[in-house]
Amino acid sequence: MRRDLEIVSNLIPDSSRVLDLGCGNGELLAHLAAYKNVNGYGIEIDPQGIKACIKAGVNVIEQDLNKGLANFQSDSFDTVVMTETVQSVQRPDILLDEMLRIGKQCIITYPNFAHWRLRLYLAVRGEMPISADLPHTWYNTPNIHLCTFEDFESLCRLKSLTIRARFVTDNRYQNHRLINWFPNLFGTHAFYRIARSNVE
Repeated sequence: MRRDLEIVSNLIPDSSRVLDLGCGNGELLAHLAAYKNVNGYGIEIDPQGIKACIKAGVNVIEQDLNKGLANFQSDSFDTVVMTETVQSVQRPDILLDEMLRIGKQCIITYPNFAHWRLRLYLAVRGEMPISADLPHTWYNTPNIHLCTFEDFESLCRLKSLTIRARFVTDNRYQNHRLINWFPNLFGTHAFYRIARSNVE
C-alpha cells in the first residue's frame, strides 16, 4: 500500500464507518476492510478507478464531488477521508463543511505549495513550479486550488474547526526535526484530522 495511505489508515479507528472521497482504485478501503474491520464506501468519478474498486470488492459510488454530498445523511459516517484531492475540487471550503456534516471527523491530505523548492523555482524561473509532487504544467493541472499549510489552517480557524492531529512529511512521507520546526517551509505533504469544535 502507498505510504501516505498507511499514515491515513493509522488515523482511522477499528470497526468504524468510513467514506473515502476520490477513492481511486479503492486501495485504502480494501486495506481498512481487511485489517481494521471498517465498513467503507468510496466516491470516484474516473471509470478506471471505479472498475478497480469493483474488482477489489470495494463499495464505490460514481459521483462528482463538485456537485456536493447532499445524497448523504448527516452524521452517517465516523470518518470522511479525502487524500490528495482537496486542491482539485471547485469549492474546497464548501466540501469541507459537507464532510463534517456527514462525518464525525475528516482526514485530509494535500501537497504544500509553500515548500522551499517551489518558492525557489518560482523566484528563479518566474514560472509556475513543476515537481515530482506537482508534475503538471499550469494549463493542464488538475490542481486548481493550491494552498499552503498556513492557508489551510487559516480556513480551519475561520470555520472554528478543531485540528485534532497534524502530520507533516517530506516527499518520501517521512518526518524529521527540520520539518517539525518549519513545516510550511520544509514539509511537502500534510495530513490533517479535523472535527467540528462541538464534537468530542
